[in-house]
Amino acid sequence: RIPLRRVYPGRRTLNPLRGWGKPAVPPKSQALHSPSLLFCHQAQYYGEIGLGTPPQNFSVVFDTGSSNLWVPSIRCHFLSLPCWFHHRFNSKASSSFQPNGTKFAIQYGTGKLDGILSEDKLTVRVGFLSGEIGGIKGASVIFGEALWEPSLVFTFAHFDGVLGLGFPILAVGGVRPPLDTLVDEGLLDKPIFSFYLNRDPKAADGGELVLGGSDPAHYIPPLTFLPVTIPAYWQIHMDVNVGTGLTLCAQGCAAILDTGTSLITGPTEEIQALHAAIGGVSLLLGEYLIQCSKIPTLPPVSFLLGGVWFNLTAQDYIARGGVRFCLSGFQALDMPPPAGPLWILGDVFLRTYVAVFDRGNLTGGCGSLVLRIP
Repeated sequence: RIPLRRVYPGRRTLNPLRGWGKPAVPPKSQALHSPSLLFCHQAQYYGEIGLGTPPQNFSVVFDTGSSNLWVPSIRCHFLSLPCWFHHRFNSKASSSFQPNGTKFAIQYGTGKLDGILSEDKLTVRVGFLSGEIGGIKGASVIFGEALWEPSLVFTFAHFDGVLGLGFPILAVGGVRPPLDTLVDEGLLDKPIFSFYLNRDPKAADGGELVLGGSDPAHYIPPLTFLPVTIPAYWQIHMDVNVGTGLTLCAQGCAAILDTGTSLITGPTEEIQALHAAIGGVSLLLGEYLIQCSKIPTLPPVSFLLGGVWFNLTAQDYIARGGVRFCLSGFQALDMPPPAGPLWILGDVFLRTYVAVFDRGNLTGGCGSLVLRIP
Protein backbone atom coordinates (compact mmCIF):
# COMPACT_ATOMS: atom_id res chain seq x y z
CA ARG A 1 0.00 0.00 0.00
CA ILE A 2 1.08 3.53 -0.59
CA PRO A 3 1.03 6.12 2.19
CA LEU A 4 -1.05 9.17 1.25
CA ARG A 5 -2.02 12.33 3.06
CA ARG A 6 -4.60 15.04 2.71
CA VAL A 7 -4.54 18.84 2.99
CA TYR A 8 -7.55 20.97 3.93
CA PRO A 9 -6.87 24.62 3.06
CA GLY A 10 -10.40 25.73 3.86
CA ARG A 11 -13.33 26.59 1.62
CA ARG A 12 -13.81 24.28 -1.33
CA THR A 13 -13.07 25.85 -4.69
CA LEU A 14 -12.67 24.66 -8.21
CA ASN A 15 -9.24 23.42 -9.17
CA PRO A 16 -7.48 26.43 -10.74
CA LEU A 17 -6.87 24.35 -13.85
CA ARG A 18 -10.58 24.15 -14.47
CA GLY A 19 -12.10 27.00 -12.50
CA TRP A 20 -10.13 29.49 -14.55
CA GLY A 21 -10.32 27.77 -17.93
CA LYS A 22 -9.15 24.52 -19.51
CA PRO A 23 -6.16 24.34 -21.83
CA ALA A 24 -7.14 24.63 -25.49
CA VAL A 25 -8.24 21.46 -27.28
CA PRO A 26 -6.50 20.96 -29.88
CA PRO A 27 7.80 -6.79 -22.71
CA LYS A 28 9.17 -6.87 -19.24
CA SER A 29 7.74 -4.46 -16.72
CA GLN A 30 6.03 -4.28 -13.40
CA ALA A 31 2.29 -4.56 -13.90
CA LEU A 32 1.12 -1.79 -11.58
CA HIS A 33 2.68 1.40 -10.24
CA SER A 34 0.91 3.62 -7.72
CA PRO A 35 2.20 7.14 -7.12
CA SER A 36 1.10 8.69 -3.87
CA LEU A 37 -1.75 11.17 -3.96
CA LEU A 38 -2.37 14.17 -1.78
CA PHE A 39 -5.63 16.04 -1.49
CA CYS A 40 -6.45 19.73 -1.14
CA HIS A 41 -9.38 22.11 -1.78
CA GLN A 42 -11.37 18.86 -1.43
CA ALA A 43 -10.48 18.47 -5.10
CA GLN A 44 -6.79 18.87 -5.86
CA TYR A 45 -5.33 15.38 -5.83
CA TYR A 46 -1.64 15.46 -6.43
CA GLY A 47 1.46 13.36 -5.99
CA GLU A 48 5.21 13.57 -6.21
CA ILE A 49 7.43 12.91 -9.21
CA GLY A 50 11.12 13.36 -9.83
CA LEU A 51 12.80 14.95 -12.84
CA GLY A 52 16.48 14.66 -13.67
CA THR A 53 19.48 12.80 -12.24
CA PRO A 54 19.49 12.88 -9.28
CA PRO A 55 15.69 13.37 -9.15
CA GLN A 56 14.42 16.86 -8.35
CA ASN A 57 11.06 16.42 -6.63
CA PHE A 58 7.83 18.17 -7.64
CA SER A 59 4.20 17.94 -6.58
CA VAL A 60 2.01 17.61 -9.67
CA VAL A 61 -1.69 17.32 -10.37
CA PHE A 62 -2.47 14.11 -12.26
CA ASP A 63 -4.91 15.64 -14.73
CA THR A 64 -7.03 13.63 -17.18
CA GLY A 65 -8.06 16.86 -18.91
CA SER A 66 -4.64 17.72 -20.34
CA SER A 67 -1.66 15.87 -21.83
CA ASN A 68 1.47 17.89 -21.03
CA LEU A 69 3.91 17.66 -18.15
CA TRP A 70 5.21 21.00 -16.90
CA VAL A 71 6.92 22.33 -13.79
CA PRO A 72 8.34 25.75 -12.85
CA SER A 73 11.84 26.53 -14.11
CA ILE A 74 14.70 28.07 -12.17
CA ARG A 75 14.98 30.39 -15.18
CA CYS A 76 11.44 31.74 -14.67
CA HIS A 77 10.69 35.43 -15.15
CA PHE A 78 11.45 37.58 -12.12
CA LEU A 79 7.85 38.92 -12.08
CA SER A 80 6.27 35.46 -12.32
CA LEU A 81 5.16 35.35 -8.68
CA PRO A 82 3.94 31.70 -8.63
CA CYS A 83 7.43 30.56 -9.56
CA TRP A 84 8.95 31.89 -6.36
CA PHE A 85 6.56 29.92 -4.11
CA HIS A 86 7.17 26.50 -5.66
CA HIS A 87 9.94 24.04 -6.46
CA ARG A 88 11.82 24.95 -9.63
CA PHE A 89 13.66 22.68 -12.05
CA ASN A 90 17.39 23.33 -12.34
CA SER A 91 18.79 21.83 -15.54
CA LYS A 92 22.38 22.44 -14.42
CA ALA A 93 21.83 20.13 -11.44
CA SER A 94 20.86 17.16 -13.66
CA SER A 95 23.44 14.96 -15.40
CA SER A 96 20.78 13.48 -17.72
CA PHE A 97 19.31 16.78 -18.96
CA GLN A 98 18.89 17.21 -22.72
CA PRO A 99 18.09 20.72 -23.99
CA ASN A 100 15.29 21.22 -26.50
CA GLY A 101 14.51 24.92 -26.36
CA THR A 102 11.25 24.86 -28.31
CA LYS A 103 8.83 27.46 -26.96
CA PHE A 104 5.41 26.32 -25.69
CA ALA A 105 2.34 28.08 -24.32
CA ILE A 106 -0.83 26.87 -22.57
CA GLN A 107 -3.82 29.20 -22.41
CA TYR A 108 -5.73 29.37 -19.12
CA GLY A 109 -8.70 31.57 -18.27
CA THR A 110 -6.54 34.02 -16.33
CA GLY A 111 -3.74 34.19 -18.85
CA LYS A 112 -1.10 32.29 -20.76
CA LEU A 113 1.54 30.01 -19.28
CA ASP A 114 4.79 30.31 -21.27
CA GLY A 115 7.95 28.28 -21.24
CA ILE A 116 10.38 26.09 -23.12
CA LEU A 117 10.46 22.35 -23.74
CA SER A 118 13.23 20.21 -22.26
CA GLU A 119 14.01 16.49 -21.93
CA ASP A 120 15.06 14.55 -18.86
CA LYS A 121 14.44 11.40 -16.82
CA LEU A 122 11.09 10.93 -15.05
CA THR A 123 10.80 9.13 -11.72
CA VAL A 124 7.54 8.42 -9.92
CA ARG A 125 7.73 8.72 -6.15
CA VAL A 126 5.69 6.01 -4.43
CA GLY A 127 6.51 6.58 -0.76
CA PHE A 128 5.91 10.00 0.79
CA LEU A 129 6.39 8.97 4.36
CA SER A 130 9.43 6.75 3.83
CA GLY A 131 11.07 9.12 1.40
CA GLU A 132 11.82 6.22 -0.94
CA ILE A 133 11.47 6.45 -4.68
CA GLY A 134 10.42 3.43 -6.68
CA GLY A 135 7.98 2.05 -9.20
CA ILE A 136 8.91 3.88 -12.40
CA LYS A 137 12.42 5.17 -13.00
CA GLY A 138 14.43 6.46 -15.89
CA ALA A 139 11.79 7.26 -18.51
CA SER A 140 13.07 10.01 -20.80
CA VAL A 141 10.22 12.51 -21.23
CA ILE A 142 9.77 15.86 -22.92
CA PHE A 143 8.35 18.34 -20.43
CA GLY A 144 7.77 22.04 -20.12
CA GLU A 145 9.86 24.38 -18.00
CA ALA A 146 7.43 27.17 -17.11
CA LEU A 147 9.01 30.61 -17.39
CA TRP A 148 5.78 32.55 -16.79
CA GLU A 149 2.69 31.40 -14.84
CA PRO A 150 -0.51 33.47 -14.97
CA SER A 151 -2.11 35.20 -12.00
CA LEU A 152 -2.25 34.51 -8.29
CA VAL A 153 -4.25 31.31 -8.87
CA PHE A 154 -1.06 29.32 -9.30
CA THR A 155 0.76 31.24 -6.57
CA PHE A 156 -1.33 29.72 -3.79
CA ALA A 157 -1.80 26.29 -5.37
CA HIS A 158 -0.55 23.33 -3.35
CA PHE A 159 1.04 21.79 -6.44
CA ASP A 160 4.09 22.80 -8.46
CA GLY A 161 3.01 21.62 -11.89
CA VAL A 162 0.78 19.31 -13.90
CA LEU A 163 1.19 15.82 -15.33
CA GLY A 164 -1.44 15.34 -18.02
CA LEU A 165 -3.05 11.93 -18.58
CA GLY A 166 -5.18 12.93 -21.57
CA PHE A 167 -4.92 11.93 -25.21
CA PRO A 168 -1.99 12.93 -27.48
CA ILE A 169 -4.22 15.29 -29.49
CA LEU A 170 -4.36 17.58 -26.43
CA ALA A 171 -0.58 17.81 -26.06
CA VAL A 172 0.62 21.35 -26.68
CA GLY A 173 3.59 21.40 -29.04
CA GLY A 174 2.81 17.92 -30.33
CA VAL A 175 5.01 16.29 -27.67
CA ARG A 176 4.59 12.68 -26.61
CA PRO A 177 2.49 12.59 -23.40
CA PRO A 178 4.13 11.01 -20.33
CA LEU A 179 1.78 8.00 -20.28
CA ASP A 180 2.58 7.17 -23.90
CA THR A 181 6.29 7.50 -23.23
CA LEU A 182 6.08 5.06 -20.31
CA VAL A 183 4.41 2.50 -22.58
CA ASP A 184 6.86 3.16 -25.45
CA GLU A 185 9.83 2.51 -23.17
CA GLY A 186 8.33 -0.70 -21.75
CA LEU A 187 7.82 0.67 -18.24
CA LEU A 188 4.08 0.04 -18.51
CA ASP A 189 2.53 -2.92 -20.32
CA LYS A 190 -0.66 -1.07 -21.24
CA PRO A 191 -1.85 2.55 -21.35
CA ILE A 192 -4.27 2.00 -18.46
CA PHE A 193 -4.61 3.90 -15.21
CA SER A 194 -7.23 4.19 -12.48
CA PHE A 195 -8.21 6.67 -9.80
CA TYR A 196 -9.58 5.94 -6.36
CA LEU A 197 -10.32 9.20 -4.52
CA ASN A 198 -11.11 8.92 -0.82
CA ARG A 199 -14.09 11.00 0.27
CA ASP A 200 -13.85 10.24 3.99
CA PRO A 201 -13.00 13.60 5.63
CA LYS A 202 -11.52 11.83 8.66
CA ALA A 203 -9.18 9.59 6.68
CA ALA A 204 -5.51 10.46 6.41
CA ASP A 205 -5.19 9.28 2.84
CA GLY A 206 -6.34 11.15 -0.24
CA GLY A 207 -6.65 8.20 -2.58
CA GLU A 208 -4.65 6.25 -5.10
CA LEU A 209 -3.61 6.45 -8.72
CA VAL A 210 -2.63 3.10 -10.22
CA LEU A 211 -0.59 3.19 -13.42
CA GLY A 212 -0.93 0.09 -15.59
CA GLY A 213 -4.22 -1.23 -14.19
CA SER A 214 -6.59 -1.01 -11.22
CA ASP A 215 -6.79 -2.25 -7.65
CA PRO A 216 -9.85 -4.55 -7.15
CA ALA A 217 -9.74 -3.79 -3.43
CA HIS A 218 -11.40 -0.46 -4.18
CA TYR A 219 -14.45 -1.64 -6.15
CA ILE A 220 -17.00 -4.42 -6.55
CA PRO A 221 -16.72 -6.13 -9.97
CA PRO A 222 -17.76 -6.09 -12.69
CA LEU A 223 -16.69 -2.75 -14.13
CA THR A 224 -19.05 -0.86 -16.41
CA PHE A 225 -17.18 -0.05 -19.61
CA LEU A 226 -18.08 3.18 -21.35
CA PRO A 227 -17.06 3.89 -24.95
CA VAL A 228 -15.11 7.11 -25.39
CA THR A 229 -17.08 9.14 -27.94
CA ILE A 230 -14.31 11.62 -28.78
CA PRO A 231 -10.70 10.57 -28.02
CA ALA A 232 -9.46 13.98 -26.89
CA TYR A 233 -10.82 14.47 -23.41
CA TRP A 234 -12.22 11.35 -21.76
CA GLN A 235 -15.65 12.10 -23.25
CA ILE A 236 -18.66 9.81 -22.83
CA HIS A 237 -22.45 9.85 -23.36
CA MET A 238 -24.91 10.09 -20.45
CA ASP A 239 -28.42 10.88 -19.23
CA VAL A 240 -29.27 12.60 -15.92
CA ASN A 241 -32.26 12.22 -13.57
CA VAL A 242 -32.99 14.19 -10.40
CA GLY A 243 -35.10 11.93 -8.22
CA THR A 244 -38.16 10.67 -10.10
CA GLY A 245 -39.51 14.05 -11.17
CA LEU A 246 -36.88 15.67 -13.38
CA THR A 247 -34.95 14.46 -16.40
CA LEU A 248 -32.05 16.55 -17.68
CA CYS A 249 -30.61 16.32 -21.22
CA ALA A 250 -33.44 13.97 -22.17
CA GLN A 251 -31.91 13.25 -25.57
CA GLY A 252 -28.59 12.42 -23.97
CA CYS A 253 -25.62 14.70 -23.48
CA ALA A 254 -21.85 14.72 -23.65
CA ALA A 255 -19.75 14.53 -20.50
CA ILE A 256 -16.10 14.13 -19.62
CA LEU A 257 -14.50 12.41 -16.64
CA ASP A 258 -11.98 14.91 -15.30
CA THR A 259 -9.74 14.56 -12.26
CA GLY A 260 -8.72 18.22 -12.63
CA THR A 261 -12.22 19.49 -11.77
CA SER A 262 -13.56 19.48 -8.22
CA LEU A 263 -17.30 19.81 -8.81
CA ILE A 264 -19.77 18.46 -11.35
CA THR A 265 -20.42 21.17 -13.92
CA GLY A 266 -23.05 21.48 -16.61
CA PRO A 267 -24.80 24.00 -18.86
CA THR A 268 -26.36 26.89 -16.94
CA GLU A 269 -29.95 26.12 -17.95
CA GLU A 270 -29.76 22.51 -16.78
CA ILE A 271 -27.92 23.31 -13.55
CA GLN A 272 -30.55 25.96 -12.77
CA ALA A 273 -33.31 23.37 -13.28
CA LEU A 274 -31.49 20.89 -11.04
CA HIS A 275 -31.17 23.40 -8.20
CA ALA A 276 -34.76 24.54 -8.62
CA ALA A 277 -35.72 20.92 -7.89
CA ILE A 278 -33.57 20.68 -4.76
CA GLY A 279 -34.00 24.22 -3.42
CA GLY A 280 -30.59 25.65 -4.26
CA VAL A 281 -29.83 29.37 -3.90
CA SER A 282 -27.61 30.90 -6.58
CA LEU A 283 -24.26 32.48 -5.74
CA LEU A 284 -21.60 34.07 -7.91
CA LEU A 285 -19.62 32.08 -10.48
CA GLY A 286 -22.38 29.53 -10.97
CA GLU A 287 -22.25 28.06 -7.46
CA TYR A 288 -25.27 27.27 -5.27
CA LEU A 289 -26.07 27.04 -1.57
CA ILE A 290 -28.41 24.50 0.03
CA GLN A 291 -29.95 24.61 3.50
CA CYS A 292 -28.04 21.95 5.44
CA SER A 293 -31.22 20.86 7.21
CA LYS A 294 -32.66 19.72 3.85
CA ILE A 295 -29.92 17.19 3.13
CA PRO A 296 -31.79 14.14 4.55
CA THR A 297 -34.80 14.89 2.33
CA LEU A 298 -33.06 15.72 -0.95
CA PRO A 299 -33.45 13.33 -3.90
CA PRO A 300 -30.59 11.37 -5.47
CA VAL A 301 -29.07 12.57 -8.72
CA SER A 302 -28.55 9.67 -11.12
CA PHE A 303 -26.33 9.37 -14.18
CA LEU A 304 -27.04 6.76 -16.86
CA LEU A 305 -23.64 5.63 -18.14
CA GLY A 306 -23.21 2.59 -20.36
CA GLY A 307 -26.71 1.36 -19.55
CA VAL A 308 -26.08 1.48 -15.77
CA TRP A 309 -27.43 4.06 -13.33
CA PHE A 310 -24.79 5.63 -11.08
CA ASN A 311 -26.46 7.36 -8.13
CA LEU A 312 -25.25 10.24 -5.97
CA THR A 313 -27.04 10.82 -2.68
CA ALA A 314 -27.33 14.27 -1.16
CA GLN A 315 -24.51 13.29 1.19
CA ASP A 316 -22.39 12.72 -1.93
CA TYR A 317 -23.19 15.94 -3.79
CA ILE A 318 -23.56 18.41 -0.89
CA ALA A 319 -20.51 19.69 1.02
CA ARG A 320 -21.11 20.66 4.64
CA GLY A 321 -19.60 24.13 4.76
CA GLY A 322 -21.43 25.43 7.80
CA VAL A 323 -24.29 24.91 10.23
CA ARG A 324 -27.08 26.53 8.21
CA PHE A 325 -25.92 26.59 4.60
CA CYS A 326 -23.99 23.98 2.64
CA LEU A 327 -22.40 24.14 -0.80
CA SER A 328 -23.82 22.23 -3.74
CA GLY A 329 -21.50 19.97 -5.70
CA PHE A 330 -23.07 21.12 -8.98
CA GLN A 331 -21.92 24.28 -10.72
CA ALA A 332 -23.06 26.06 -13.87
CA LEU A 333 -20.33 26.24 -16.50
CA ASP A 334 -21.06 26.83 -20.18
CA MET A 335 -18.53 25.27 -22.53
CA PRO A 336 -18.85 26.91 -25.96
CA PRO A 337 -18.84 24.95 -29.24
CA PRO A 338 -17.17 23.02 -30.69
CA ALA A 339 -16.26 21.35 -27.37
CA GLY A 340 -19.57 22.21 -25.70
CA PRO A 341 -22.23 22.03 -24.52
CA LEU A 342 -20.60 19.65 -22.10
CA TRP A 343 -20.94 18.27 -18.59
CA ILE A 344 -17.83 17.63 -16.50
CA LEU A 345 -17.92 14.80 -13.96
CA GLY A 346 -15.27 15.97 -11.54
CA ASP A 347 -14.18 14.77 -8.14
CA VAL A 348 -17.67 14.95 -6.59
CA PHE A 349 -18.51 12.03 -8.88
CA LEU A 350 -15.08 10.36 -8.86
CA ARG A 351 -14.97 10.24 -5.05
CA THR A 352 -18.02 7.97 -5.14
CA TYR A 353 -16.93 5.69 -7.98
CA VAL A 354 -13.59 4.28 -9.05
CA ALA A 355 -12.67 5.26 -12.61
CA VAL A 356 -10.47 3.08 -14.82
CA PHE A 357 -9.11 4.80 -17.93
CA ASP A 358 -8.13 2.38 -20.70
CA ARG A 359 -6.43 4.07 -23.64
CA GLY A 360 -5.95 0.73 -25.39
CA ASN A 361 -9.68 0.06 -25.73
CA LEU A 362 -10.81 3.71 -25.62
CA THR A 363 -13.10 2.93 -22.72
CA GLY A 364 -13.53 4.30 -19.26
CA GLY A 365 -14.73 1.92 -16.58
CA CYS A 366 -16.52 2.80 -13.38
CA GLY A 367 -17.01 0.40 -10.50
CA SER A 368 -18.78 0.97 -7.20
CA LEU A 369 -16.46 1.37 -4.24
CA VAL A 370 -15.96 -1.15 -1.50
CA LEU A 371 -15.82 0.04 2.12
CA ARG A 372 -13.89 3.25 2.55
CA ILE A 373 -10.34 2.87 3.87
CA PRO A 374 -10.45 3.70 7.59
